Amino acid sequence: MATRRTIGTDSSSSAKAPDFPRRPVLTHPVVFVTAFTLLGILFASQEWLNIHHSGYRIGPAIVFESWGAQYFLWGVIAWSLWRLFQSFIQTASLLRIVAVVLPVSLVTCLIEELIWVALFPSVPVDRAPMPYWSRVAFNFKGDLVESMAIFWGAFFFFRGFGYYQQFREKETVAVRLEAQLANAQIAALRMQLNPHFLFNTMNCISSLMRSDIDAADSMLEQMSSLLRMTLERKDVQLIPLHDEVEFIETYLAMQDRRYTGRVCRTLSVDPQLHDALVPAMILQPIVENAFAHGLSKVGRGAELTIEIFRNGDNLNARVVNSGMGLKASPDDPHVGHGVGLTNVKNRLRLHYGEDCSFSIAEIDASHVQVSIAFPVRLSPGAHETETRFGV
Repeated sequence: MATRRTIGTDSSSSAKAPDFPRRPVLTHPVVFVTAFTLLGILFASQEWLNIHHSGYRIGPAIVFESWGAQYFLWGVIAWSLWRLFQSFIQTASLLRIVAVVLPVSLVTCLIEELIWVALFPSVPVDRAPMPYWSRVAFNFKGDLVESMAIFWGAFFFFRGFGYYQQFREKETVAVRLEAQLANAQIAALRMQLNPHFLFNTMNCISSLMRSDIDAADSMLEQMSSLLRMTLERKDVQLIPLHDEVEFIETYLAMQDRRYTGRVCRTLSVDPQLHDALVPAMILQPIVENAFAHGLSKVGRGAELTIEIFRNGDNLNARVVNSGMGLKASPDDPHVGHGVGLTNVKNRLRLHYGEDCSFSIAEIDASHVQVSIAFPVRLSPGAHETETRFGV
């Protein structure tokens, strides 16, 4: 590559072509032009060292001023062309690059040279004074290779940066669409749970109306409380654990009315997790499944244990119920695969991706355990409506 010559000799020094990091900040005019000017200063330092070692008596001011001005001009020109013709630079075909950009590059190099020669009438300093157009021709011929390298370097930098911008925009849109899809799926699953829960509860109340009207009336009041809680949450996806536990306790109170002392239940919650954020209505389908497919099959002495504890960075919830086990229900092939548990598994996956677990297994012939685990996220008071993939 030729260098800007402050003397009329043919000696030149080479320098590595600028390698600009592809960062959005470089498209800011101040940053871009400053970077170009600093590059010119680096080249000036290299030429000054060459001149000094060669024995020429030239002041450093003219060297640094000429190089700095040259690259300042190129920074302004390159950024202006990008600003004015961004779309064309990004989309131009090879034919249009050859037919349009190539002639433009020559004209641009000439314009830059005209301005630079006007700014430095004493260069080259080791030659007799020359008319303006003679100096333009002299410098244009000597600097054409370098000027073309600068022009095309800037052209392909901006073209590449445009591709990078498009890639990032597509990536951002994809992430947003993924978040919107995940939130829509979770909302649909939540809507699925409400009628499912309501239908089962109304069946319980209908059964009690024939045998215990007071119990049925109490269940109606408790169901109203549960529905109020559900409506107050609206589209909130993650709620504090203490809100979910309150919902479960109300639901268990309803089941106590129905089973009248047949179920011995235990609810244990780690106090440090009361403010942990959990998916809304994540435990109720599991507990409901325990009653429908396990506890309802036992006469007296049925057992239900609900434990919520912390294990490292995960919140673990374990529901154990007595019954006939998984394999002892040939008349009910959907045990463990009903609407409720499938809903829980799908929502966990949408909220936490691969960072969660769900399992259902027999502890022994008469006890079944459902376990879930997901990362602990503590929030002192704020409700969150976004999934893990939200933006």
